[in-house]
Amino acid sequence: MTEQSPIVTPANIKAPRALPAWTYRNPELNELEYELVFRPSWQFVCHVNQVKNVGDFVTFDMLRDSILVVRGKDNELRAFMNVCRHRGAKLLDGAGHCKARMTCPYHGWSYNLRGELAGMPSEKTFPGADKKQLGLKAIDLEVIVGLVFVRVVPGGPSLKEMWADCIHLLEPYKLEEMVPLEEPWIDTWACNWKVGVDNNLENYHIPVGHPGYDRMLNNDIDEGFLNKYGVAGSRSVLRDKLSSNWSERRYQQMAPGVNETLPEDVRTSWSFFTMPPNIGIDVYGDSMDVFQFLPLTAESCTVRYPIFVRPDTSREMKVLRYLNARINRQVSAEDKTLSERVQIGLNSHGFEFGPLSSIESCIHDFHDRVRAACPVADLPEAPAQGSLRRMNEEMLVKRRVAA
Repeated sequence: MTEQSPIVTPANIKAPRALPAWTYRNPELNELEYELVFRPSWQFVCHVNQVKNVGDFVTFDMLRDSILVVRGKDNELRAFMNVCRHRGAKLLDGAGHCKARMTCPYHGWSYNLRGELAGMPSEKTFPGADKKQLGLKAIDLEVIVGLVFVRVVPGGPSLKEMWADCIHLLEPYKLEEMVPLEEPWIDTWACNWKVGVDNNLENYHIPVGHPGYDRMLNNDIDEGFLNKYGVAGSRSVLRDKLSSNWSERRYQQMAPGVNETLPEDVRTSWSFFTMPPNIGIDVYGDSMDVFQFLPLTAESCTVRYPIFVRPDTSREMKVLRYLNARINRQVSAEDKTLSERVQIGLNSHGFEFGPLSSIESCIHDFHDRVRAACPVADLPEAPAQGSLRRMNEEMLVKRRVAA
């Protein structure tokens, strides 16, 4: 994996230390990050096979924004803000199917599958209303290896650009064929969203924090790749030495044979990818998951974790997936505990982060991206209450003038 993709070495990294501790507990910055980091970023919604028929839809909620992805009669996927244009009611919930129209549950305004306003009850009571101007607000949508992403605020690189030099690493797993294994696992972690992302961006903690992974995998602790768009990845390979834990040991024994339809070099490997600002994509021979950290409060976040599998219903594959889920449930619980312990420590009087290891280069890159969007996050102390947004705008203006 390393030699196939460009590497950003520590020498390329500007920031020698992490973001200041205050940035992980400040409500005003949390709001600003949502506006300037999340809304302009690509966010995962669903797999393309969840919306493969005309009228199929999936909704995705992200703090203050609700988004709708629907398959039109022309077989095109479109994304809209999931908000009725009349009085702002949320239009649809969850996932499902609409025959021809999407109807608001409040006053019955209805929209066709292209997002155009199709019906207004008591239309004559809206003099001068132009239905052509009252369709659902469209937003960016892009599909890559079967994964559907949306972007609320347009601009910036496409997913195709971001993944151009490493998409070949995903292709052997046939992700386009996959379907949901079950409903997405959604949890709330008592930590700032950046704490969860930081944890997901480095393998340095694996030997201590994830003893199960350390027993069964040769982990790519100090290698991997990171491209100029912040897309990063590493690969771990099942150890020849069998784990002392029965589920890990059984997985090691079964995986090569059960995954025989895949290329030999990926049958026994687990690949871990990340994409800024908050996406993790974990790919195994038997399944794939998307790990997504979404801001909630300054000291809590929502973790969204859907799992997808190829349509293989053999007994052996079911057993392998069960073992994988058992192993990764434990890892997820460990990550949650570790992240929440960090959040507790961040509230200690006078705490500031120590230096970051070269193994943590992806964290360097991530923090630089937060600083680029929110330069106020580089200040050693939090601005006075109520002044953060103004100071950030002033810093952005100075940067533009200097450029």
